Amino acid sequence: MIHHSKHILLGLTLIAVMSVSIPGLSHAEEKRDMGGWEKDSPYNKYYDAAEMDSFKGVVVKIKEVVPLPGMSPGVALLVRESGDEINMVHLCPVWFAKPNSIGIKRRDKVKVKGVWAEINGEDVFMASKVKKGDYFELKVRLTKDGTPFWTMSPEELARERGSQ
Repeated sequence: MIHHSKHILLGLTLIAVMSVSIPGLSHAEEKRDMGGWEKDSPYNKYYDAAEMDSFKGVVVKIKEVVPLPGMSPGVALLVRESGDEINMVHLCPVWFAKPNSIGIKRRDKVKVKGVWAEINGEDVFMASKVKKGDYFELKVRLTKDGTPFWTMSPEELARERGSQ
């Protein structure tokens, strides 16, 4: 009987240790996996919410880009605003949303809201949201301050997505 109780106690102790250490592990792993997309990263410092702008156009291409050397890849749109003018629109890290899962495709007419930035000598548009038609909107940052959705806690993200 005593031998059996030790196994139960050991099992409960192991469960308690795992439940405490696993959330800590996933949080540490989350930070390590940001790949240069952290809220206070050099890349995100280019986003100045006071400079909010928007434009309309047609999606020419969806591609992966590396915004700054050493960053993990991101999802970008090439959007033809008018005539031959094509704007590079940065959305989010690929690990946050894959190019084929964003709900936007080639030839879609879109309205993009965000800020202009010069990154590596190139003008790019850092999107906060992309609207397609009357019913679809892809939000990747808070428009009020530019907080990236990929840096939010699961609870904050659920709250933001619930308000869409």
